[in-house]
Amino acid sequence: MAAFVPASAAAPTAARGRSAARTSRRAPAAAVLPASRFGGATLKIGATASAFCGAVAARPAAAAAPRTAAAALVMAVAPGDRVKVGVLGCTGSVGQRFLALLEGHPWFEVAALGASPRSAGKPYAEAANWKQATPIPASMAGLTVSECSPTAGAMADCAIIFSGLDASVAGEVEDAFAAAGAAVFSNAKNHRMDDDVPILIPPVNAEHVDILSTQRKARGWTTGCLVTNANCSTTALTIALAPIQRAFGIKSLTVATMQAISGSGYPGLSGMDILDNVVPHIGGEEEKMEEEALKILGGLSPAKDAFAFADLAVSAMCNRVHVLDGHTEAVSLTLDKKATPEEVIAAIEAYPAVSKDMGLPSAPAKDVAYTAVTDRPQPRLDRMLGGGFTVSVGRVRGCNIADIRLVCMGHNTIVGAAGGSILNAELCVTKGLIG
Repeated sequence: MAAFVPASAAAPTAARGRSAARTSRRAPAAAVLPASRFGGATLKIGATASAFCGAVAARPAAAAAPRTAAAALVMAVAPGDRVKVGVLGCTGSVGQRFLALLEGHPWFEVAALGASPRSAGKPYAEAANWKQATPIPASMAGLTVSECSPTAGAMADCAIIFSGLDASVAGEVEDAFAAAGAAVFSNAKNHRMDDDVPILIPPVNAEHVDILSTQRKARGWTTGCLVTNANCSTTALTIALAPIQRAFGIKSLTVATMQAISGSGYPGLSGMDILDNVVPHIGGEEEKMEEEALKILGGLSPAKDAFAFADLAVSAMCNRVHVLDGHTEAVSLTLDKKATPEEVIAAIEAYPAVSKDMGLPSAPAKDVAYTAVTDRPQPRLDRMLGGGFTVSVGRVRGCNIADIRLVCMGHNTIVGAAGGSILNAELCVTKGLIG
């Protein structure tokens, strides 16, 4: 497969004591095409292939000066040679979101769709009960759905597999694709806590991708790998807390969630259960938040072959509310280093645009954004900030029991699910891990 080169002109960035060497060879005489919603960047398509350049997986200090944005994206291959990707669970809620977000992607081309035997053999437009606000992408509507096997249909040609499969079936299926040589980006819980699998969130822990060399060696894979998302509520929480943890450290936190009904998939809860109601239980959700946050906010061993979990206590209470999209979370924090609300707000506002600075085409202008409006963030008003990739933080105040309290909100099926997986795949491309 020809190599894709995201050429970065960003200023050098501290990365937990590591210096970042950036090298790239640009394609000559490139044609220039607009990259539409993908970061406002320019996509250059040339005639010759180049090697991947490494992206910086930075964990910046809050006091560091904001970095300049990454330069243009260079794809030194023919227009038809984007990386072929497959989507598993393509008819479900997360699978549909994958397809909507991948339409027109400058690096990825959806070439294969996988679902249950009930849907296999049908054109996608016939198999899917489409529930997105935009039409089925024309380039995908006529694709024939196959079963979720690495040898089925066009799946064998895909270097990347995005999985929206339910946890009841995801584990073995994703293992099979990775063993067959595909880079698998999963939304399921099955592998999140594996010793050699990162729960990757680029603006929080991009350096965790470095464990994939250990994973491949241990599992006997050459090109295959497994990368997971966090639980959708954990994603919003850890993106919101990353600037605070970097600046002040966190000893403990309590979080009460108000989670949208789309998080339960389609058809989800019945109207009789959720209308005029709040359901104060989401099976397994609290445990996932309490475990995953420690892995995500932690680091890697010096040899980059094991995770060092964060030393903090998390107590979660999860509730399903009558909101379509967007998880809202009320958080109280006890800090290692005392800070005023104004200092916490300053740390959030100073936090770099990490995903954008790494040159990821789906990245928003800011991964986390503070709002000073008294009654924000709100799901209906703020969930599409940054195209659904930005987590909003507001109501930062002192706390009578802990040190700081705040409210955060993120789009659960974009940054918290399908969009998060796409960012993870983009990061792996910049690191030369695909192909």
